[in-house]
Amino acid sequence: MSVASFQSSSSMRSMSVATAHKNITQCVADARSDAHDVQGKALKDLVAITQVSPLYRNLLAQVDGSIPILIALSKSSSSTVQSLSLSILFNLSLNNDMKKLLASMETIYHLNTLISLGSPETVKLASSLICSLAMLDKNKAKFGVAGTIQLLVRALTVPSVPAAHHLLCSLAELGQFHGNCTVAVRSGAISVLVDVVESTSGEDLAGTALVVLGLLARFEEGLRALIKIDRIVYSMVNVLKGRCMLSKEGATEILLRLFDESEGCLRDALRFPEFLGVVADLSVRGSTKARERATLLMNKITNNDLETYSNADSVYSPWY
Repeated sequence: MSVASFQSSSSMRSMSVATAHKNITQCVADARSDAHDVQGKALKDLVAITQVSPLYRNLLAQVDGSIPILIALSKSSSSTVQSLSLSILFNLSLNNDMKKLLASMETIYHLNTLISLGSPETVKLASSLICSLAMLDKNKAKFGVAGTIQLLVRALTVPSVPAAHHLLCSLAELGQFHGNCTVAVRSGAISVLVDVVESTSGEDLAGTALVVLGLLARFEEGLRALIKIDRIVYSMVNVLKGRCMLSKEGATEILLRLFDESEGCLRDALRFPEFLGVVADLSVRGSTKARERATLLMNKITNNDLETYSNADSVYSPWY
């Protein structure tokens, strides 16, 4: 059996469910073969067919022992077998009804190990699978209990980590659950994420990091930790001067929370000559979300005594 037999649109229309199930069952059997070429081909076929069809994902899950086999293969010493197996598991997780089935504690602990010790490619695949499984709300707390949050935060401390985007996306999904936000803050996520924002690795990473910071800042513990970060207002103003709209949306949300919590933060922002200009520009030329938040920032500024703030000393004044 070849991948083409599954991928051809005409064969997909004509192949009966029974025939497809038979072929997939054979693939699963071949995936356990001691012959590397047979095993590799079977896994590649399963990757291909589970990418294109929710039906084929369901048929694969129905094969007796298929998921335990794939999880076992994802622990293989062969990087190729491991990556292919993780890719299949990720594809299966795209079906919402499989997210709970795949998120056993044993599997979560295995994914934790891959985040800590895996190759760059393995970390990307494991992070993607974590993100997908965490989209089921009932799974979010399980990852928090298993220590996944701490491991994701620790992985992001590695300079220029290749899987940074995947790690951040996983944190963003897990951060939808309050308890996970608390764990993240107490694991030092605030300073790690600010470092990502301030790094030169790319504005797309900064945008995702700011999304996570916004989630953590919804709660008092996270907001307090954010205020304690040295030059946090300076960092957010710099983001507003950049080009990435996602980053600007995140920075405006964080500034709104900072200003609500601390008049000192508002006073510091007004020490930057460019601040009012970039906010005004964003309120006109930003995305819908950025315009709304920029307008709220302008309202907050005009509702305060600007002259008092502009004449006050600021810890940021030596920087411009």
